[in-house]
Amino acid sequence: MKQTKQRVLCGADVLAENGYALQGKCGLITNHTGVLRDLTSTADLLKGMCDLRALFAPEHGVRGDRQAGDDISSYTDARTGLPVYSLFGDDTSESEKMLASLDTVIFDIQDVGARFYTYAYTMTDTMKLCAENRVKYVVLDRPNPLGGIKTEGSVLDRRFSSFVGRFPTPTRCALTIGEFAMMMNETENIGCDLTVIPMQGWKRSLYYDGTDLVFIQPSPNIPTVDTAFAYIGTCIFEDTNLSEGRGTTKPFEMIGAPWLNSEAVLQKMGQQDGVILRECSFTPTFSDHKDCFCHGIQLHITDRDAFQPFAVGLRLLDAIRKTHDTLQTEPGICKLLGTDEILRNDFDCEAFLARETQKCAQWQARAKNWHLYE
Repeated sequence: MKQTKQRVLCGADVLAENGYALQGKCGLITNHTGVLRDLTSTADLLKGMCDLRALFAPEHGVRGDRQAGDDISSYTDARTGLPVYSLFGDDTSESEKMLASLDTVIFDIQDVGARFYTYAYTMTDTMKLCAENRVKYVVLDRPNPLGGIKTEGSVLDRRFSSFVGRFPTPTRCALTIGEFAMMMNETENIGCDLTVIPMQGWKRSLYYDGTDLVFIQPSPNIPTVDTAFAYIGTCIFEDTNLSEGRGTTKPFEMIGAPWLNSEAVLQKMGQQDGVILRECSFTPTFSDHKDCFCHGIQLHITDRDAFQPFAVGLRLLDAIRKTHDTLQTEPGICKLLGTDEILRNDFDCEAFLARETQKCAQWQARAKNWHLYE
């Protein structure tokens, strides 16, 4: 029997149906996920609605065809004929100058609901710039693929603020990108002239594939909703000498290395709620351990409501550290985790998770003040 899915209009669809007075010279921060229900690009919509002068690209580019970390030079978009300015890389001064010259900036990008995903900080950084230059800012809201009920992970310590985690928020914040913009605008004193165009039909209990919207992978290595769930826990392996599955068909759903004793790790892990951990093997075609045969562990999500991806990911890392002298971590893992506690020799994984769970609950109680949806 075919499951009925909830009809949802994203902010861009609401804009198309109801209109909105976008004032003066406009710019659009977007990528390949910025589309209407019929998959028409928001850029095409806005060209007919306002004086659209430029497109601005986040990490992975305006068409989503760049790998993580790739620098993106400014260029002309062949389809729209508009100049594209990069907001990702070492030098974004040209892009910032262009943003400051506009009257209104529109943001329309699909987020994944993880603190270390960079699109949210592309948004808040440009909100700050617009506040400084009295430029209006409009966010076209989109679903949180992981739903809007459950927070988890660690709450970032400001000492580890970076482009993979700006603010003291949980790893999984359970806010839509529009709600996040509203909360950070107030709690971080950004002071932007902000308007959020809400969705219609979305509920906090909905995962992305519970809607009738097409899931467009937000970046090259988040191909499915299940990947986005696993990413909450396995992204931390980016700053270790293990592969997080990049260069395979299951990025972030597999971790491994040539030296990993998968059996020993799984014995130490035991059963985990909502997921089955299985021994596997893979050979990445790029990224860590490129062209090397890896012994690995694959996460098979069986119950999203019960699954705690952050806890499982951290327990995996802790189990590998306790079973392998070969594990190495890089300083960047502190930015991903938002803390340096993991580096301590006496690190107690379960005690850490218990403390952070309390912090997440406190944060979530406050975040409800910015909820747009039930």
